[in-house]
Amino acid sequence: MEAIFFPQVWDGKGFTPWFSDLVLGLGANLMTVSILLVIFFTKHSIRRTQGARKGLVEVVFLHLMPAFGACLSSAETIVLARKRASGLIVRNHEFLFMCSQLVVWLVAMLVSFHKSWLNIFSNWILCFWWILKILLEIPHFQYKFSSLEFTECAMDVSSLVAEIMFAIYINVVTARARTDAISSIEDPLIESNTNTDENVTFCNILSLLTFNFVNPIVNVGVTKQLDFQNLIELPAELRPASCYGTLLNCWRVEYSAKSSDSSLFRVMYYSFGWPYLRLGLLKVVNDSVGFVGPLILNKFIKCLQQGSCNMDGYVLAILLGVASVFKSFLDTQYSFRLAKLKLMLRSSIMTIVYRKCLSTNLAEQSKFSEGEIQTFMSVDVDRTINLCNSLHDVWSLPLQIGVALYLLYTQVSYAFLSGLAITILLIPVNKWISTLIARATESMMKHKDERIRSAGELLAHIRTVKMYSWEELFTKRIVEKRKLEVKHLSTRKYLDAWCVYFWATTPTLFSLFTFSLFAVTGHSLDAATVFTCVALFNTLIAPLNSFPWVINGMIDAVISSRRLSKYLACPENNGDRHSKAPKSVFIGRESCDNNEKPLDIGIYDASCTWCSNSASKQNIVLNCISLQFEKGIFVAVIGEVGSGKSSLINSILGEMGVTEGNIGSFGSISYVPQVPWILSGTLRHNILLGEAFDAGRYREVLQSCALDVDVSNMLGGDLSRIREKGVNLSGGQKARVALARAVYHNADIYLLDDILSAVDSQVALWILNNILLGPLMNHKTRVLCTHNLQAISAADIIVLMEKGTVKWAGTSADFLSSSYSSMCKPNGTNNFSSNTVEKDNNELVSSNLPESDCGDVAQDSQENLEEESRKEGQMEFGVYKIYAFLAGWPIAVLICVSALLMQASRNGNDLWLSYWVDTSTGTTYTGFYLVVLSLFGLINSVFTLVRAFSFAYGGLCAAIKVHADLLRNLVNAPVFFFESNPSGRVLNRLSSDLYTVDDALPFILNILLANFFSLLGTAVVLSYAQVSFLILLIPFWYIYNRLQFYYRSTSRELRRLDSVARSPIYSSFTETLDGSATIRAFRKEELFMDRFTESVSLYQQTSYSELTAGLWLSLRLQLLAAFIILFISMMAVFGSSGSLPISFGTPGLVGLALSYAAPVVSLLSSFLTSFTETEKEMIAVERIAEYMDIPRERAEGTVTVQPNWPKEGSIEFECVSLKYKPSLPAALNNVSFRIRGGLKVGIVGRTGAGKSSVLNALFRLTPVCNGRILIDGLDISEVAVRDLRSRFAVVPQSPFLFEGSLRDNLDPFGLTSEIKTWGALEKCHMKSEVELAGGLDLHVKGSGTSFSVGQRQLLCLARAIIKSSKILCLDECTANVDAQTALLLQNTISEECKDLTVVTIAHRISTVLDMDHILVLDHGTLVEQGNPRVLLKDESSRFFSFAKASSM
Repeated sequence: MEAIFFPQVWDGKGFTPWFSDLVLGLGANLMTVSILLVIFFTKHSIRRTQGARKGLVEVVFLHLMPAFGACLSSAETIVLARKRASGLIVRNHEFLFMCSQLVVWLVAMLVSFHKSWLNIFSNWILCFWWILKILLEIPHFQYKFSSLEFTECAMDVSSLVAEIMFAIYINVVTARARTDAISSIEDPLIESNTNTDENVTFCNILSLLTFNFVNPIVNVGVTKQLDFQNLIELPAELRPASCYGTLLNCWRVEYSAKSSDSSLFRVMYYSFGWPYLRLGLLKVVNDSVGFVGPLILNKFIKCLQQGSCNMDGYVLAILLGVASVFKSFLDTQYSFRLAKLKLMLRSSIMTIVYRKCLSTNLAEQSKFSEGEIQTFMSVDVDRTINLCNSLHDVWSLPLQIGVALYLLYTQVSYAFLSGLAITILLIPVNKWISTLIARATESMMKHKDERIRSAGELLAHIRTVKMYSWEELFTKRIVEKRKLEVKHLSTRKYLDAWCVYFWATTPTLFSLFTFSLFAVTGHSLDAATVFTCVALFNTLIAPLNSFPWVINGMIDAVISSRRLSKYLACPENNGDRHSKAPKSVFIGRESCDNNEKPLDIGIYDASCTWCSNSASKQNIVLNCISLQFEKGIFVAVIGEVGSGKSSLINSILGEMGVTEGNIGSFGSISYVPQVPWILSGTLRHNILLGEAFDAGRYREVLQSCALDVDVSNMLGGDLSRIREKGVNLSGGQKARVALARAVYHNADIYLLDDILSAVDSQVALWILNNILLGPLMNHKTRVLCTHNLQAISAADIIVLMEKGTVKWAGTSADFLSSSYSSMCKPNGTNNFSSNTVEKDNNELVSSNLPESDCGDVAQDSQENLEEESRKEGQMEFGVYKIYAFLAGWPIAVLICVSALLMQASRNGNDLWLSYWVDTSTGTTYTGFYLVVLSLFGLINSVFTLVRAFSFAYGGLCAAIKVHADLLRNLVNAPVFFFESNPSGRVLNRLSSDLYTVDDALPFILNILLANFFSLLGTAVVLSYAQVSFLILLIPFWYIYNRLQFYYRSTSRELRRLDSVARSPIYSSFTETLDGSATIRAFRKEELFMDRFTESVSLYQQTSYSELTAGLWLSLRLQLLAAFIILFISMMAVFGSSGSLPISFGTPGLVGLALSYAAPVVSLLSSFLTSFTETEKEMIAVERIAEYMDIPRERAEGTVTVQPNWPKEGSIEFECVSLKYKPSLPAALNNVSFRIRGGLKVGIVGRTGAGKSSVLNALFRLTPVCNGRILIDGLDISEVAVRDLRSRFAVVPQSPFLFEGSLRDNLDPFGLTSEIKTWGALEKCHMKSEVELAGGLDLHVKGSGTSFSVGQRQLLCLARAIIKSSKILCLDECTANVDAQTALLLQNTISEECKDLTVVTIAHRISTVLDMDHILVLDHGTLVEQGNPRVLLKDESSRFFSFAKASSM
């Protein structure tokens, strides 16, 4: 009686059917209907979102999904009714459950048609309950699926999938309704401007599903080398402009709310979160379909075991194939849409980082090193967008694991818990390892930033580094940073190896422990149970192996996104040049009295610093400055080196942090920095800088800047190509090009930072008369920092700076009568020093115009930049051999052997299981079978460990060696190599390509090796288990080979195009980083943004073509694998029916074959994808290998010089000719002269006359064509080049200080005492400045930006004095210092270098008047030489004409 009133709830295996249907199922359905109706009646009248539009996704999930569920429920109800009518037993609880399911779907469908559908379905209670409802129905599906009635099972599975999809959709809608994202829920979920719009034709949809639009590029790629014109057209939604606009708007909202705590991750969610969540729906369907295969397999093997496969067997066989086909389309579509989203994010973040570079002033950028900012673009952007993969995988992989475990429970009951215990035990271990990996990665990235910064510093100043013979010094500095980077990289790699080991052995251990416990507990293993479990274990492999990489990728992405967030959160100028803009500087400007000129520049009690505004108010560079400059005046800013002249200019530009006071300017600004900023491009491109071409004004500007003769002598005229940083222009030409750019822009205000110091005296006088005082500028406001006495004399206002303050300001007349005028008086021996500027230009007729400056041009201006080369055809096997050599051949062999044995042991494990289930009856010999199974598991574990750690070690060996070889080859390369290859291109090898070799290549190569041996093992097992597979082997291999041939030919070229398209982005970014202040001054941010967007757009197009080509292949391979599964299963049905003369194996072998055939779908695709990806990543090795064969300087010598050589310091040129290229005219033409030891010799000539070429020949930076150079009678070509350069002291034209302590900069090898170092600083008048700045241990920022250009020159001179070489070369070393300091330095050189041979290149005539000998060059020819005093008396001499034009 008790049993009647209290029916059984639990039967030992699960809930009983009546309880599952009547209590859990029916109860849940009635509750669902009640909740829906309550919400409908309480919220149907709310008008918040009435009339919300429905896109394609809403129609599918709100209308079609409930209708589909209702149809299924109706069909099942009808089936039950027919059974009852035919006399079969149908329980009432089952019938009631089906009816309640029908009611739920009908109510949901009716509510979805109401105009307030959004208010009803975006309810958290409904969302939670619908998920709970599914969980409560699981017992029903469990007992229903245990039956062998396939039709009912299929309908139940479909119903469950529909419920899950509907639950996910309403949860996403609810989350979307609550979020503060920019786009509204009322918008359709599929945008109208995408290729998936509802109006797209059926053909286009079919093309998108099958990727047929890739066919044209594949057909071209197999016949010829692809070019950019062959790429697939970029869809509108992937164009950088539209993506960037969305992200930028969201960033502005975030920044206004969070300021410095802004998160790029949140902004990414606001911008693209909704499309990303939609992809989650597709991911759920895709993952769910993945489990259909093992379930059908279970039914199929049970059907085979019964021995009589009727129509159900054929239906199941066909469904196995159909499920694989459906999974193929879902896989590729998910990957395609996710990749598109990643491309949108990548272009958006790259562009917003570039915009930040353009809009952040130099003070704010000082918080980051140049290498760090370059790493943001080259590494951090890519790592951040990988978050797209990781976030969905973080929930998807555990879900897949959970479902697989539940299905295992249905097969082996609680025995699976033994395998689960192993997995759970590994979770804290992997969490701990992941934490350590995160720390190692963060540290590694910091050291990577430092290394890239140092490498960039070396590349930017390679000429100077070679002149100092500092290659080994800089190599050592970079290698030390690399060692620290590799230290953390090795930590990460070995921790990764443990992750790989734990997760790769987990499936084998899982299988071993599960079957062992199942057998030990008295259960008998049969084929259906074992191979369903094996298929589920195979399903587990991918998520288990992927999970550590997902965690690591997510950690990397979070770290990189934080780094980017910190940079992007820097304050911007926001269109205003000043941090603290004045509010009343220009009030009433237009209405001021007629007697007063309006102000153009106003500085009011301003204090400025080169630190960011967020820093403390220390390190003030400008202190309490107050100045007002009227419109149209000419202001000369003077002062000693380091007095703050350049800082004053930068403060007006808004490049400094204003801590107190106000700074304002009115009108447009043209700016010429002290170090001219030259773009790679044509000469005209540099001058116009985005302005419209006006032929008349353009000619006038060229003539006024003395560039017309230069242009006329260039083969390409003004369309001649200028290389990166103007390396093929002389210093004077660069200065005049920058000046021409400023003049052409016809601005209201001109800020000119010491533009006259880089040109000779005649050109300086011409520029002064024709530009500064000429008709092009004489009505404009001009602020000139200068030491030029003629310019000072011509100025309306003179501002004297001293230690960051205005010492004196007034008119030129007042200045001459003041006590400060003495500081500008030049050497009294100059008879022309008292001359003022001739206002009349009659003396400067056209015959006195500067002649062509092409003589000293380092490379041919007319030739284009050497295009970045790229290989053709398939990846050469030699590249793989190079990588194997780098890793070490013994390690490479060990890796292959261990991988082979690891796979063999795993296949042996499965074959033994097949043998067990076919030969064993009951529990006989269970112990023996378990021992052998355990032995296979142990062997597999050992070889997995060996493979993981040998791969980590080999990858590290390759990373270390490739960097060492690359760096050694680069530092030994001749100067012309760096002039032909932009530093961005070279740096790309040292950053992006090297990162690939460090990280990406070993990762994908490891996957390739695993896939290869897995595929080999699968082929062997399939051939053994199913002989029929051999029938397919040859045609299958032929089709597979053709597919991979077509794809590989195309993908290689696409990856090479991708690499070529990427380099201009980095080059442009580096170039912009150098000239950001100039770009902001000219208000050309939009121009450069447009140019950068074009480069990114091309990069997008190559990447899009590459990814779609990969998916084109993946789909076809998966369809091919689906056919294999269909073929094997059909042959198994034929064989079991007895209709064929031979049998195709036992149930155990059939189960083994099918369990192996199922993962072939992913294995084939993974193998070719990983192989192709390896080829693509190998391009990084190929590109680095290109630089292993670059020309090298002839470093060896035939003679060994004495340690004290040269003793005398005599220099002799014997008929020396020098050409920078065979096609160019000679830069030095048959030059002969002799300098006795101890003489002071000056070399003068117009800009580009060949002065610097003398030093190039002397230092062997460029080999001479004819003649020879003797030092103390020894031919320098016989001396080792580094030994030769180390015997000279030099102060280069571009002063160079590297990042590090000042002590290291002055005495990098630590050979000099501190007393001598301070003495040299005192002689160069830098002692007090250094003491105030912090002494010799002061940290010098990159390129010496801690000091002004003049101070850098003085420090370089102090470095030369400390070296005490017998020969001292000075290349315009006083060009950027004031006249008084220059005079003191000349006296210092005279006193300290009495016994030295001094070779001085100078523009200031006063610098060489006291020399013993003068060499006058013109067009590379020595036209005059002699004593300067004698030459001054000869009015017909060239030197006299120079002196007459100069008053410096």
